Amino acid sequence: MIVAFFSAILAIAMSFAAGLCRLSKLWIVRTATAVYVEIFRGTSLLVQLFWLYFALPFIGIELPKMLAAILAIGLNFGAYGSEIVRSAVLAVPKGQWEAAVALNMKPWQRLWNVILPQASLRMLPPFGNQLVELIKSTSLVYFITMADLTYQAMVLRNNYISWTTEILVLLLLMYFVIATLVSMAVRLLERKLTAGRL
Repeated sequence: MIVAFFSAILAIAMSFAAGLCRLSKLWIVRTATAVYVEIFRGTSLLVQLFWLYFALPFIGIELPKMLAAILAIGLNFGAYGSEIVRSAVLAVPKGQWEAAVALNMKPWQRLWNVILPQASLRMLPPFGNQLVELIKSTSLVYFITMADLTYQAMVLRNNYISWTTEILVLLLLMYFVIATLVSMAVRLLERKLTAGRL
């Protein structure tokens, strides 16, 4: 769960950074961000995890298992999340942008005080889905021998082969409960933020 927590923080930070950079007026910023997004969306998370943990040492960069896992998952989901942020910001009605300009707000004030509060409501449901998917994706860290839920389940399975079905059903239920709790928390937050706006 530590990997999921820090990966989620990195993914959210990268989502906003890359999503807003995709809207930049500077072509170099847009291009660099597009390259990051397309590379991480266009390749497998498992391959990215292997690359960060097993390939980087060949060029002299050795990352601890935990850091490699957090970077791979966070950067991967940040790339997907950037499209959520970009599309939500673009979905804010043009009149809101014009009203903020008419009030003589600086660009960062327009974004922070007018655009993002409205866009954030559109971001919540897809971000909730991304978070659930991120939590399930942490099971891949098993392949670099990190001790997550899946790794512990496989250790138990190897020690108690006759209990294989029960162990795997329990693992399934644990991921289901965690994902359900996250989904419920996102729905509650969405209801709280939309209260009085409709």
